[in-house]
Amino acid sequence: MKPINKIIIILLFGAAIAGCKKSFLDRPSTSQISSTNFYKTPADLRLATASLYGGASWWQWHNGAVIPLGDILSGTAYKNYNGDFVQLFTRTITAQNGVLQSGWAGLYIEIGQCNNVINAIQQTASASVPQASKNAALAEARFLRAVAYYHLAVYWGAVPIIEDNTKLIKNPLLYRNTIADVFKFITIDLTYAAQNLPSKDDKGRVTTWSAQGMLAKAYLTMSGVGSKAEGIRNQALLDSAKKYAANVCKNSGLALFSSYYDLFKTQNNDSPESLFAYQWAPGVGYGNGNTYLTYSPSNDINPTKNGAWNALSPTWDLYKMYSAKDTVRRKATIMLTGDYYPELNAAGGGYKAGGICMKKHIIGNEIDNSSPTMDYWSSIEHDPVLRLADVYLVYAEAILGNNGTTSDGDALLYFNKVRTRAGVDPVTVLDGATLRTERRVEFAFEGQYWVDLVRYSFYSPIAAVKLLNDQDATHSRQTFSYDPKTRIATRDTTAAPSALPATISAFTLQIPASELGANPKLAAPPVPYY
Repeated sequence: MKPINKIIIILLFGAAIAGCKKSFLDRPSTSQISSTNFYKTPADLRLATASLYGGASWWQWHNGAVIPLGDILSGTAYKNYNGDFVQLFTRTITAQNGVLQSGWAGLYIEIGQCNNVINAIQQTASASVPQASKNAALAEARFLRAVAYYHLAVYWGAVPIIEDNTKLIKNPLLYRNTIADVFKFITIDLTYAAQNLPSKDDKGRVTTWSAQGMLAKAYLTMSGVGSKAEGIRNQALLDSAKKYAANVCKNSGLALFSSYYDLFKTQNNDSPESLFAYQWAPGVGYGNGNTYLTYSPSNDINPTKNGAWNALSPTWDLYKMYSAKDTVRRKATIMLTGDYYPELNAAGGGYKAGGICMKKHIIGNEIDNSSPTMDYWSSIEHDPVLRLADVYLVYAEAILGNNGTTSDGDALLYFNKVRTRAGVDPVTVLDGATLRTERRVEFAFEGQYWVDLVRYSFYSPIAAVKLLNDQDATHSRQTFSYDPKTRIATRDTTAAPSALPATISAFTLQIPASELGANPKLAAPPVPYY
């Protein structure tokens, strides 16, 4: 694994963009075009930013870290024979852990590519390109850079801020910057994006509503950073989160997709509910596509009948979160033994689940998806990073703020929109535990729950640590079996790997050993950026 300073320096000598006039997703090799002969027209700028939505720039983060960090680390998913995953489960994570290395390096790869595009537009774009086109392209790149930094901040806390790759040539050894300044950098990028992105664009492209939704989430997370008292957040930052979320909820004209189950079918990629999703193409080869079909439970439902070697089990802790009426989200998210899915291997009569497994992202084979070049390395699902449902729940949480409960009309309205879409009864009062449970069920296997727990740990560290330790005390992070005849689920009583007791330090990941070896300054205390 190359350290980030070497990765970004290498990116300097590659092309800053990739694209193709036929499709948002069809991109030529990055070696075919350089910034010296590109950026001559608004269309060139659109192609440049298209390269930042998926493919190789996001692949290492997506393939190696999103679900392991978001769902295994948090106790939503379980896997007992992958060494790196077992470290996540047992809280014995070493600096050599491959998930950490993929996550850190992958996010900085995306940041490096965004910086390339930003600087090339600023320095080499033709004067004939309208300033509005330049601003919109810069806004796309800055939005995507902010998303990468947001994940670095919630997983690693203080990290180096890099916005000009060329400076690494002269000074490749960087100190980390304070977490407060990393979040400030994120909000500056997102504010620019909110001001310069259009209200509507082509499917898959981000808009001002994407930026405002992400800005609301960033402010909500920031509100707990540096909290001086258990359970208390910064009210001014909560108000900022509420302002941006409210604008999306009330003024965007967007609505939740009608069916939670169908939301994750590929024919509904980039629905209006999707404010930002990774953009993946079929047949692009290893290292460029969506690899989530390797989590499939069976080759029978995979493209070319191959690749199903890494099936994930949901935990007992997740299963307990589903109420008796929450059947739509449950079946769309996790398979129980005996569940029938007519859309998987439809030509072969569908699929009957033979055990417990993750269902979300398991989309079937190339025939099911009318995509003959799709393989198990290149699922065509555009899996979402930010959905409108997320902004609805962020709005409700920002309104709850530092109160123990709330019956605020707006908070209940948008919270209950998420529940009623799933066929679940609305509630009449909200508290923090109810919000966390709703978010966990709504976004299971979307890499979200650990991010939610980190946000909780910022302002309620005692309660957050207790939540993790209670999972272990009740053996809830183990998996379970299900009898389709009796419809009874039973927690696995086989001894699981022993987990270390959680402390507040469990919410901040170690810096990968490869990075520390290349740059010892990362071990020093963080310094201000501003």
